[in-house]
Amino acid sequence: MSKFSRIACSIAAASLALGLSACGSSDGTSATDSGSPLLQHIEEGNVTLGVKFDQPGLGLRQPDGSMSGLEVDISTYVVNHIAQANGWDEPTISWREGPAAQRETLIQNAEVDMMTATYSINKSRTESVNFGGPYLLTHQALLVQESNSDIKGLEDLDGKILCSTAGSAPAQRVKDQMPGVQLQEYDTNSSCIEALRQGNIDAITTDATIIGGYAAQSPGTFKVIPLEKDGAPFAEEYYGIGLKKGDEDSTSAINAALQAMYDDGSFDKFVQENLDGVEGVYQATPGDLSFLEK
Repeated sequence: MSKFSRIACSIAAASLALGLSACGSSDGTSATDSGSPLLQHIEEGNVTLGVKFDQPGLGLRQPDGSMSGLEVDISTYVVNHIAQANGWDEPTISWREGPAAQRETLIQNAEVDMMTATYSINKSRTESVNFGGPYLLTHQALLVQESNSDIKGLEDLDGKILCSTAGSAPAQRVKDQMPGVQLQEYDTNSSCIEALRQGNIDAITTDATIIGGYAAQSPGTFKVIPLEKDGAPFAEEYYGIGLKKGDEDSTSAINAALQAMYDDGSFDKFVQENLDGVEGVYQATPGDLSFLEK
């Protein structure tokens, strides 16, 4: 019987007087719900992971149904590491699309076991879900045509046409700093990409991870320009892995897996393979959420 099963069975045995059911057979092939559904589902051999389906370099569903991207690789690494650390077989993974507006709902409704979908950690979100990580620190950046020599940073955007998705915080940050910027908003990043390709806008702004994925998808067409203000990166975003609120056992297991991913070089390998080593993507400190107090 696995360590996780023994713990779960002990809890169940202690609860029999309250009418709760016991768990697991003597061979340890199953585990009860001990408040850690992610661990339970990994042990049982089937896990559902949320990622983006339309984000090149991060989470992209291919025409044949296969998945690719940095966050696909990180999610796979995490669940497989947890399985190996506990002596379980690597689980079968089912992928579920995680649109930004639905991430908390999918977690709370137990439609996914964990969510890795350009999921920035902030105070408001921590009220609804637990976060493993952060596994990545990124900054806001610009994407311009490869041939563009006019835009080298924030100060060069005055009078330029800047594209971002509707209601985008990154675009508004730039507008606040450079009132002369003309904002062009579209519903999707892909629409901004096409406008940039056609020369209808001058630049796109969002997280370096996101635009780095588009740049890697079209080598020689676009380039990424880091944004700085007063010599420091312009805006920081810490990406985390969302999971059921209060599931501390799974959160700790995720953080241990992320640290192992850093230590064995897998993170750097994933970034290079998926984002072509784009600037503005850095390791973070799994389990350290002190940045929320800044």
